[in-house]
Amino acid sequence: MCVAIPARITQITPGELPMALVDVAGRCEPCCLAYHRDAVVGDYVLVQNGFAVSLLDPQAAAESLAAFAELGLVGP
Repeated sequence: MCVAIPARITQITPGELPMALVDVAGRCEPCCLAYHRDAVVGDYVLVQNGFAVSLLDPQAAAESLAAFAELGLVGP
């Protein structure tokens, strides 16, 4: 089973298949924005298998990241 994790968009490369760099608990990872072309730098997205599958509000992202950290799944 794969777990989706909140991440903040730090950079976007536009194009036919828009890509982003996202901050996942301090790590920089690539992410496809094909499902959320309206996302902008600074937005939080839920990432699963390298795709942004949902846009998140900052509070929901912070709560989810805190829960992941409490479980030891991401760094503090």
